[in-house]
Amino acid sequence: MIEQNELPGQQEYEQGDVFPLLYLAGSEVAGSDLQRACAWVETNREELAAQLNACGAILLRDFGINNDHDFDQLIRAFAWPNFTYADSLSNAVRRNRTERVFTANEAPADVSIFLHHEMAQTPVYPSRLLFYCEQAADSGGTTPICRSDILLDRLRQKAPNFVAMCLTKGVRYSQTMPLHDDLGSGQGRSWVSTLSAQAQADAEAKLTKLGYTWSWQADQSLSVTTPVLPAIRELADGRSVFFNQLIAAFRGWKDARNSGEKSISFGDGTAIEHTDMAVAIELADELSFDIPWKTGDVALVDNFLVMHGRRPFQGTRKVLASLVG
Repeated sequence: MIEQNELPGQQEYEQGDVFPLLYLAGSEVAGSDLQRACAWVETNREELAAQLNACGAILLRDFGINNDHDFDQLIRAFAWPNFTYADSLSNAVRRNRTERVFTANEAPADVSIFLHHEMAQTPVYPSRLLFYCEQAADSGGTTPICRSDILLDRLRQKAPNFVAMCLTKGVRYSQTMPLHDDLGSGQGRSWVSTLSAQAQADAEAKLTKLGYTWSWQADQSLSVTTPVLPAIRELADGRSVFFNQLIAAFRGWKDARNSGEKSISFGDGTAIEHTDMAVAIELADELSFDIPWKTGDVALVDNFLVMHGRRPFQGTRKVLASLVG
């Protein structure tokens, strides 16, 4: 049997939804029967999609996923469209394992990846994320997740003017990308890889199409600023969410080329107050649930509803990812 189960620390909101949901496989599935797990997903994928849209995150435990190819098979059972890393504008360095599976952010173990909606700092972003824990860390390395609809409700109470400006002005992100991948940075993907461009002219053509502004630096790194992007998004069911990368950029876009405080602004170019960001960070931290990875776990995340991140860790941690178009 595969049944819902309790997960220590699960959150429950007024709507009665539990965050995240946990499905635990029984002994007839756990450990070896990948095909049975895939068949269960195929049978229940519409219900799983509806639950994911409602609550934002689902953890699948003991489903017999033992490697990246098993994970790839499980992904295909959902029949969701692929969103390739190569076609994305993600600023994280990743490595493909299969056509649909790649490594999560390869930043060093002591680097925090702060809460964000995947690729919300770009005009093109995935709708859903799938993560697979190939190897849990010795300590740390949990994945914090946060419901952005609940966060927005709390922000409206504590920082209404900030929310109003996010809604009316939108936001812009500024970033400098290196010529070559920088594995020491959580934002170290090169402009060559990010833009699928071998020459500066190719990069400029793609940036023009996307509505970015840019400037070249002496070391051939590329500084870019996005067009105005939404900071708040309305979902199909009418809920509004704090959909952006403001927290991650403000707290974490810090390396030899970038400064978090200078990476974000409102859409009209005016500064975002540090006090407002402090409120957003405090509330998001209070609302976060840390996924307690067990080797073999798979997590489904609705990217429109839920932010995610990565805690620092010790030992070897291998978490793989896949994106849904």
